Amino acid sequence: MNTMVDTAIFLGKFLYYFLESVAFKIIPRKKKDVAGEIVLITGAGSGLGRLLALHFAHTGAILVLWDINQESNMETCRLAKEKGGVKVFAYKCDCSNRQEVYSVADQVKKEVGDVTILINNAGVVTGKPFLDIPDHMLERSFYVNAISHFWICKAFFPAMLQANHGHLVCISSIAGMVGTSRLSDYSASKFAAFGFAESLFLEYSMSRKTNIKFTLVCPYFIKTGMFEGCITKYPFLLPLLEQEYVAQKIFNAILEEQVYLLIPKFAYFAVVLKHLISPKMMIVLGEYLGADTCMDSFKGRMEANKPQEEVERKCQ
Repeated sequence: MNTMVDTAIFLGKFLYYFLESVAFKIIPRKKKDVAGEIVLITGAGSGLGRLLALHFAHTGAILVLWDINQESNMETCRLAKEKGGVKVFAYKCDCSNRQEVYSVADQVKKEVGDVTILINNAGVVTGKPFLDIPDHMLERSFYVNAISHFWICKAFFPAMLQANHGHLVCISSIAGMVGTSRLSDYSASKFAAFGFAESLFLEYSMSRKTNIKFTLVCPYFIKTGMFEGCITKYPFLLPLLEQEYVAQKIFNAILEEQVYLLIPKFAYFAVVLKHLISPKMMIVLGEYLGADTCMDSFKGRMEANKPQEEVERKCQ
C-alpha cells in the first residue's frame, strides 16, 4: 500500500514540476533582489570573474573579490566602484592554498560579514597532452579548479545553513560533463567541481534547506586569455563564447535561481546524446565537431601572476 501511495505522490510531484519547468521556459522568471547581499567571487581579477563583479556592482550588493593577482584584483575593484559599487573589498588569496583560504575567509567574516552568494569561478588550464603535463601543474589544476571549492564552501556554508539563506554558484565547464582531448587534468577537475556542487544541491535540497540556492554553470570555451588559441570547427554549433555574453547569462541565472546553465544551448543536446550513442559513435561525432583538434593551437594565458607581499583588503 505504501508503495502505491509513494508512487502516486511521486508521479503527481513529477508531473507538477515538469509543467513548472515548461512554464518557466515560456514565462520569464522573476529576478531576485540582491541589494545588501554579500557576494564573493573567486578569480575576480580578470575575465569572467571581473565581468560578474561589474554586473553585481550596480545592484546594491556588497562585493568581495578574491584573486591571486592583487594588482588585477584592485583594478576590478576600481572598475566596480565606477559602475556604482558602494562597498567593494579586494583580497589577495591563492585558492590552491588551504590555510590561506581559511585565513582570508576569517578576515572576510570579521571585516565584511557572512557571505550570502558564493561564486566559485577561479580556474586554471594546462592544455597539454596527458603525458606532457608536469605533476605540479596537474596538482594545481585540481587544487584551484576543484579542491578549493571544498575549502571555500566549508568556510562560508555553515553561516548560510544557520540563516537558511544563501546561494552557491559553481563555474564548471562543458569539459566537466564531456571529456575533452588535451584537457585531461582540466576536464577531470571540472567534473569534480560539478559533481561536488551537484551533490551539495541534492543533499541540502533533500534535507529541506530550500532557501539555499544552487547554480551550476557549464560553458563551452570562452574567449578569455585562459583559452587563448583555442579553435572551433563549426562555430554555428559550438561557438567560442564572448565573455560578456557568458557573464550576462550567468548573472541572469543567479538572479532567476536557475540550477543548471549550459552554454550554448547545443550543449544540452550533446550531453544527452553522449549517454545514448555508442562509444564509437561518440568518437565519430567528436571528430566531426573538431574535439580532437580544438586545442592544437592553444597558447593559454601568457601573463604570469605577479607576486604581492601585502594584502590590501579594501579599495580606497
